[in-house]
Amino acid sequence: MALKQLKVILLLIFSFQFIFYSSINASAESKNRYYYEKQGTAIWEVPVKEKVIAITFDDGPNDEYTPEVLDLLKKYNAKATFFLVGERVAKFPEVVMREIKEGHEVANHTYTHARLQYLTDEQIRDQLHKTHDAIIAATHVEPVLFRPPFGYYSERSINTVHDLGYLTVMWSWHQDTFDWQNPGVYKIVSNVLKDTRKGDIVLFHDHGGDRSQTVDALKQILPALQKQGYQFVTVSQLLQLKAGVKLPNF
Repeated sequence: MALKQLKVILLLIFSFQFIFYSSINASAESKNRYYYEKQGTAIWEVPVKEKVIAITFDDGPNDEYTPEVLDLLKKYNAKATFFLVGERVAKFPEVVMREIKEGHEVANHTYTHARLQYLTDEQIRDQLHKTHDAIIAATHVEPVLFRPPFGYYSERSINTVHDLGYLTVMWSWHQDTFDWQNPGVYKIVSNVLKDTRKGDIVLFHDHGGDRSQTVDALKQILPALQKQGYQFVTVSQLLQLKAGVKLPNF
């Protein structure tokens, strides 16, 4: 499916949901995860009937670990979504281009891995615009998904991001690998495999220190889930499946 068609589908899905649910007079206490999911401005996971999950990587690209991750994804015919830091895209555009060429999805993760709670609305917009431009310059692909650094979100940040045409993408609460803490390969593998569900969004990191444990964990996770019958798709493919779009090989 062409990128423009995909973007139109995603915007239609979430614009409709936003219009419908924005009429609800929700109290401040109700504005939790489920409120934003109903609005269509943020997601944590995308339950589907197909046996698929979305593997995601934050903070890259990295010139050492990202290519190792890509080699493993290619070996297992797995597609992933990479949430990219703009200044690193500018530093390693060839790595990002490889992600696109091999069928993966690229998304926005701010330009400097900024903490949104300390930024004004204008500064948030600037962070996203600069990363947006960097990704287009490197790949000629326009990103439509955003993940906030450190997992921070608020009504203000989500609405600011949505106004720019982005969907905020978090991750399944039970699928945070905590790989950035280097907890050990066994712990990372266990975190993912102990409670895998259809439509999960799994959080990994391919930059931010020594990511060799992440790479070694993937060597076990990918074949184990594949043996269970799972396929690995991008976040946008999850959304398409949820919307009833027929994808190749499904």
